[in-house]
Amino acid sequence: MKLSVIIPCYNAAKTIGIQLEALANQQWSEPWEVIVADNGSTDESVNIVERYKQRLPNLRLVDASAKRGPAHASNVGARAAKGELLVFCDADDEVAPGWLAAIGEALSKHDFVASRLEHKKLNQSWKTKNRGVVQQDGLQTYSYPPYLPHASASGLGAKRSIHEAVGGFDENMIVLQDPDYCWRIQFAGTELYFVRDAVVHYRCRDTLIGMYRQSRLWGEYNVYIYKKHRLLGMPKLSPRDIMLAVIYWMYSLLRRLLRIRSREDFAPIIAMLGKRIGRIRGCIKYRVFAP
Repeated sequence: MKLSVIIPCYNAAKTIGIQLEALANQQWSEPWEVIVADNGSTDESVNIVERYKQRLPNLRLVDASAKRGPAHASNVGARAAKGELLVFCDADDEVAPGWLAAIGEALSKHDFVASRLEHKKLNQSWKTKNRGVVQQDGLQTYSYPPYLPHASASGLGAKRSIHEAVGGFDENMIVLQDPDYCWRIQFAGTELYFVRDAVVHYRCRDTLIGMYRQSRLWGEYNVYIYKKHRLLGMPKLSPRDIMLAVIYWMYSLLRRLLRIRSREDFAPIIAMLGKRIGRIRGCIKYRVFAP
Protein backbone atom coordinates (compact mmCIF):
# COMPACT_ATOMS: atom_id res chain seq x y z
CA MET A 1 0.00 0.00 0.00
CA LYS A 2 1.47 3.35 -1.06
CA LEU A 3 -0.79 5.91 0.62
CA SER A 4 -3.35 6.00 3.43
CA VAL A 5 -6.01 8.68 3.74
CA ILE A 6 -6.93 9.01 7.43
CA ILE A 7 -10.20 10.61 8.52
CA PRO A 8 -10.80 11.24 12.25
CA CYS A 9 -14.55 11.17 12.77
CA TYR A 10 -16.89 12.12 15.60
CA ASN A 11 -20.64 12.49 15.00
CA ALA A 12 -20.16 13.55 11.39
CA ALA A 13 -23.25 11.88 9.91
CA LYS A 14 -24.30 15.08 8.14
CA THR A 15 -21.03 15.44 6.24
CA ILE A 16 -18.89 12.30 6.12
CA GLY A 17 -20.89 10.85 3.22
CA ILE A 18 -19.92 13.88 1.14
CA GLN A 19 -16.24 13.35 1.93
CA LEU A 20 -16.36 9.61 1.22
CA GLU A 21 -18.22 10.21 -2.04
CA ALA A 22 -15.52 12.66 -3.10
CA LEU A 23 -12.83 10.10 -2.24
CA ALA A 24 -14.67 7.36 -4.13
CA ASN A 25 -14.33 9.49 -7.26
CA GLN A 26 -10.56 9.97 -6.89
CA GLN A 27 -8.06 8.22 -9.13
CA TRP A 28 -4.33 7.58 -8.74
CA SER A 29 -1.94 5.12 -10.32
CA GLU A 30 -0.62 3.89 -6.96
CA PRO A 31 -2.49 1.68 -4.43
CA TRP A 32 -4.20 3.63 -1.66
CA GLU A 33 -6.68 3.14 1.17
CA VAL A 34 -9.05 5.14 3.35
CA ILE A 35 -9.18 4.73 7.12
CA VAL A 36 -11.97 6.28 9.17
CA ALA A 37 -10.92 6.51 12.81
CA ASP A 38 -14.19 6.75 14.75
CA ASN A 39 -13.81 8.76 17.94
CA GLY A 40 -16.91 7.31 19.61
CA SER A 41 -19.71 8.60 17.39
CA THR A 42 -23.26 8.24 18.69
CA ASP A 43 -25.02 9.23 15.46
CA GLU A 44 -25.21 7.40 12.10
CA SER A 45 -21.56 8.04 11.16
CA VAL A 46 -20.46 4.40 11.51
CA ASN A 47 -23.39 3.09 9.45
CA ILE A 48 -22.67 5.59 6.69
CA VAL A 49 -19.03 4.52 6.58
CA GLU A 50 -20.03 0.86 6.41
CA ARG A 51 -22.25 1.55 3.42
CA TYR A 52 -19.35 3.11 1.52
CA LYS A 53 -17.22 -0.02 1.70
CA GLN A 54 -18.75 -1.12 -1.61
CA ARG A 55 -17.68 2.14 -3.27
CA LEU A 56 -14.28 2.16 -1.60
CA PRO A 57 -12.93 -1.42 -1.43
CA ASN A 58 -9.89 -0.32 0.60
CA LEU A 59 -12.00 1.53 3.17
CA ARG A 60 -11.51 0.49 6.79
CA LEU A 61 -13.20 1.62 9.99
CA VAL A 62 -11.14 1.57 13.20
CA ASP A 63 -12.15 2.24 16.79
CA ALA A 64 -10.53 5.39 18.16
CA SER A 65 -12.89 6.00 21.08
CA ALA A 66 -10.39 5.55 23.94
CA LYS A 67 -9.72 9.29 24.16
CA ARG A 68 -11.79 12.15 22.79
CA GLY A 69 -10.27 14.43 20.19
CA PRO A 70 -9.11 14.46 16.56
CA ALA A 71 -5.46 14.18 17.61
CA HIS A 72 -6.03 10.79 19.24
CA ALA A 73 -8.23 9.57 16.38
CA SER A 74 -5.63 10.65 13.81
CA ASN A 75 -2.87 8.82 15.68
CA VAL A 76 -4.97 5.66 15.94
CA GLY A 77 -5.70 5.85 12.23
CA ALA A 78 -2.02 6.32 11.44
CA ARG A 79 -1.06 3.25 13.48
CA ALA A 80 -3.66 1.18 11.63
CA ALA A 81 -2.59 2.49 8.23
CA LYS A 82 -0.65 0.31 5.80
CA GLY A 83 0.66 3.12 3.60
CA GLU A 84 4.14 4.59 3.73
CA LEU A 85 2.54 7.97 2.98
CA LEU A 86 -0.05 9.34 5.43
CA VAL A 87 -2.59 12.02 4.53
CA PHE A 88 -5.12 13.39 7.01
CA CYS A 89 -8.57 14.73 6.05
CA ASP A 90 -11.46 16.10 8.09
CA ALA A 91 -14.84 14.36 8.03
CA ASP A 92 -16.70 17.63 7.38
CA ASP A 93 -14.68 18.81 4.37
CA GLU A 94 -14.66 17.65 0.74
CA VAL A 95 -11.61 16.89 -1.38
CA ALA A 96 -11.80 18.29 -4.91
CA PRO A 97 -11.42 16.22 -8.09
CA GLY A 98 -7.77 15.38 -8.70
CA TRP A 99 -6.82 15.99 -5.07
CA LEU A 100 -5.52 12.47 -4.37
CA ALA A 101 -3.20 12.32 -7.37
CA ALA A 102 -1.86 15.81 -6.64
CA ILE A 103 -1.18 15.18 -2.95
CA GLY A 104 0.16 11.67 -3.62
CA GLU A 105 2.63 12.83 -6.26
CA ALA A 106 3.75 15.74 -4.09
CA LEU A 107 4.25 13.49 -1.08
CA SER A 108 6.30 11.11 -3.22
CA LYS A 109 8.75 13.99 -3.77
CA HIS A 110 8.51 15.88 -0.48
CA ASP A 111 8.42 14.59 3.09
CA PHE A 112 5.74 16.94 4.41
CA VAL A 113 2.97 18.61 2.38
CA ALA A 114 -0.18 20.71 2.77
CA SER A 115 -3.23 21.07 0.54
CA ARG A 116 -4.82 24.30 -0.68
CA LEU A 117 -8.07 25.24 1.04
CA GLU A 118 -11.06 26.54 -0.94
CA HIS A 119 -13.77 28.29 1.09
CA LYS A 120 -16.67 29.15 -1.24
CA LYS A 121 -18.25 25.82 -2.19
CA LEU A 122 -19.33 24.68 1.29
CA ASN A 123 -19.91 28.05 2.97
CA GLN A 124 -22.18 31.07 2.74
CA SER A 125 -20.14 34.28 2.59
CA TRP A 126 -20.86 35.29 6.20
CA LYS A 127 -19.36 32.08 7.56
CA THR A 128 -15.87 32.78 6.22
CA LYS A 129 -15.73 36.05 8.12
CA ASN A 130 -15.18 34.04 11.30
CA ARG A 131 -11.53 33.41 10.44
CA GLY A 132 -11.05 34.86 6.98
CA VAL A 133 -9.89 32.98 3.91
CA VAL A 134 -6.76 31.07 4.92
CA GLN A 135 -4.37 28.72 3.14
CA GLN A 136 -5.71 29.62 -0.27
CA ASP A 137 -2.53 31.08 -1.76
CA GLY A 138 0.08 29.57 0.53
CA LEU A 139 0.79 28.28 4.01
CA GLN A 140 -0.75 29.91 7.07
CA THR A 141 1.36 32.32 9.09
CA TYR A 142 1.53 32.76 12.85
CA SER A 143 2.07 36.33 14.03
CA TYR A 144 1.55 36.46 17.80
CA PRO A 145 4.44 36.00 18.23
CA PRO A 146 5.93 35.54 14.72
CA TYR A 147 6.84 31.89 14.23
CA LEU A 148 7.01 29.10 11.66
CA PRO A 149 4.40 28.59 8.90
CA HIS A 150 1.74 25.94 9.41
CA ALA A 151 -1.28 24.34 7.75
CA SER A 152 -4.66 22.82 8.51
CA ALA A 153 -4.75 19.10 9.23
CA SER A 154 -7.34 18.78 6.47
CA GLY A 155 -5.26 17.63 3.53
CA LEU A 156 -2.02 17.50 5.49
CA GLY A 157 0.38 14.72 4.49
CA ALA A 158 3.61 13.28 5.84
CA LYS A 159 5.79 10.28 5.21
CA ARG A 160 5.18 7.68 7.91
CA SER A 161 8.76 7.95 9.14
CA ILE A 162 8.33 11.70 9.69
CA HIS A 163 5.01 11.26 11.52
CA GLU A 164 6.43 8.59 13.80
CA ALA A 165 9.65 10.51 14.47
CA VAL A 166 7.74 13.34 16.18
CA GLY A 167 5.30 11.02 17.95
CA GLY A 168 2.27 12.00 15.88
CA PHE A 169 -0.23 14.61 17.03
CA ASP A 170 -0.26 15.93 20.60
CA GLU A 171 -3.26 14.17 22.17
CA ASN A 172 -3.45 16.75 24.95
CA MET A 173 -4.81 19.20 22.39
CA ILE A 174 -8.50 19.29 21.45
CA VAL A 175 -7.84 21.96 18.79
CA LEU A 176 -4.75 23.48 17.15
CA GLN A 177 -3.05 20.11 17.09
CA ASP A 178 -2.23 20.83 13.45
CA PRO A 179 0.02 23.92 13.86
CA ASP A 180 1.75 22.19 16.77
CA TYR A 181 2.36 19.13 14.56
CA CYS A 182 3.62 21.31 11.70
CA TRP A 183 6.01 23.19 13.94
CA ARG A 184 7.49 20.11 15.58
CA ILE A 185 8.16 18.53 12.20
CA GLN A 186 9.75 21.72 10.88
CA PHE A 187 11.77 22.15 14.05
CA ALA A 188 13.14 18.64 13.41
CA GLY A 189 14.42 19.85 10.04
CA THR A 190 11.68 19.00 7.52
CA GLU A 191 10.21 21.75 5.33
CA LEU A 192 6.44 22.05 4.83
CA TYR A 193 5.58 22.18 1.12
CA PHE A 194 2.37 23.81 -0.21
CA VAL A 195 0.61 21.82 -2.96
CA ARG A 196 -1.46 24.31 -4.94
CA ASP A 197 -3.13 21.65 -7.12
CA ALA A 198 -4.33 19.57 -4.15
CA VAL A 199 -7.57 21.35 -3.30
CA VAL A 200 -9.79 20.71 -0.27
CA HIS A 201 -13.18 22.40 0.05
CA TYR A 202 -13.11 23.62 3.65
CA ARG A 203 -16.27 23.83 5.78
CA CYS A 204 -16.61 26.57 8.42
CA ARG A 205 -18.84 26.41 11.49
CA ASP A 206 -22.43 27.10 10.45
CA THR A 207 -23.81 28.78 13.60
CA LEU A 208 -22.67 31.79 15.61
CA ILE A 209 -22.55 29.72 18.82
CA GLY A 210 -20.45 27.13 17.02
CA MET A 211 -18.07 29.85 15.86
CA TYR A 212 -17.85 31.24 19.39
CA ARG A 213 -17.04 27.87 20.94
CA GLN A 214 -14.43 27.08 18.30
CA SER A 215 -12.79 30.50 18.66
CA ARG A 216 -12.76 30.23 22.46
CA LEU A 217 -10.96 26.87 22.20
CA TRP A 218 -8.53 28.34 19.68
CA GLY A 219 -7.75 31.15 22.10
CA GLU A 220 -7.21 28.79 25.02
CA TYR A 221 -4.96 26.42 23.09
CA ASN A 222 -3.01 29.27 21.54
CA VAL A 223 -1.76 29.90 25.06
CA TYR A 224 -0.98 26.19 25.48
CA ILE A 225 1.15 26.03 22.34
CA TYR A 226 2.84 29.33 23.23
CA LYS A 227 3.93 27.86 26.55
CA LYS A 228 4.96 24.60 24.88
CA HIS A 229 6.87 26.10 21.96
CA ARG A 230 8.75 28.74 23.92
CA LEU A 231 10.96 25.80 24.92
CA LEU A 232 11.47 24.95 21.23
CA GLY A 233 12.38 28.40 19.98
CA MET A 234 9.17 30.44 19.71
CA PRO A 235 9.93 34.10 20.55
CA LYS A 236 8.73 35.30 23.92
CA LEU A 237 5.97 37.90 23.96
CA SER A 238 7.23 41.14 25.46
CA PRO A 239 5.03 43.44 27.58
CA ARG A 240 5.01 45.82 24.61
CA ASP A 241 3.84 43.05 22.25
CA ILE A 242 0.97 42.19 24.59
CA MET A 243 -0.03 45.82 25.14
CA LEU A 244 -0.09 46.58 21.40
CA ALA A 245 -2.05 43.40 20.66
CA VAL A 246 -4.70 44.21 23.26
CA ILE A 247 -5.01 47.83 22.08
CA TYR A 248 -5.36 46.71 18.46
CA TRP A 249 -7.95 44.11 19.48
CA MET A 250 -10.02 46.73 21.33
CA TYR A 251 -9.79 49.13 18.38
CA SER A 252 -10.79 46.42 15.88
CA LEU A 253 -13.69 45.27 18.06
CA LEU A 254 -15.04 48.81 18.47
CA ARG A 255 -14.75 49.49 14.75
CA ARG A 256 -16.66 46.31 13.90
CA LEU A 257 -19.35 47.01 16.52
CA LEU A 258 -20.00 50.39 14.94
CA ARG A 259 -20.36 48.80 11.52
CA ILE A 260 -22.91 46.09 12.34
CA ARG A 261 -25.50 46.00 9.59
CA SER A 262 -26.31 42.31 9.14
CA ARG A 263 -25.69 38.78 10.42
CA GLU A 264 -22.47 38.70 8.40
CA ASP A 265 -21.06 41.47 10.57
CA PHE A 266 -21.59 39.45 13.76
CA ALA A 267 -19.35 36.53 12.76
CA PRO A 268 -15.95 38.25 13.17
CA ILE A 269 -17.11 39.93 16.39
CA ILE A 270 -18.17 36.60 17.88
CA ALA A 271 -14.84 35.11 16.82
CA MET A 272 -12.84 37.98 18.31
CA LEU A 273 -14.67 37.80 21.64
CA GLY A 274 -14.42 34.03 21.81
CA LYS A 275 -10.72 33.98 21.07
CA ARG A 276 -9.87 36.68 23.61
CA ILE A 277 -11.96 35.00 26.33
CA GLY A 278 -10.24 31.74 25.45
CA ARG A 279 -6.81 33.32 25.77
CA ILE A 280 -7.69 34.64 29.23
CA ARG A 281 -8.90 31.17 30.23
CA GLY A 282 -5.68 29.72 28.84
CA CYS A 283 -3.54 32.16 30.83
CA ILE A 284 -5.24 31.02 34.04
CA LYS A 285 -5.22 27.33 33.15
CA TYR A 286 -1.62 27.13 31.93
CA ARG A 287 -0.17 29.80 34.22
CA VAL A 288 1.46 31.88 31.53
CA PHE A 289 0.77 35.52 30.63
CA ALA A 290 -0.17 35.71 26.95
CA PRO A 291 -3.60 37.39 26.69
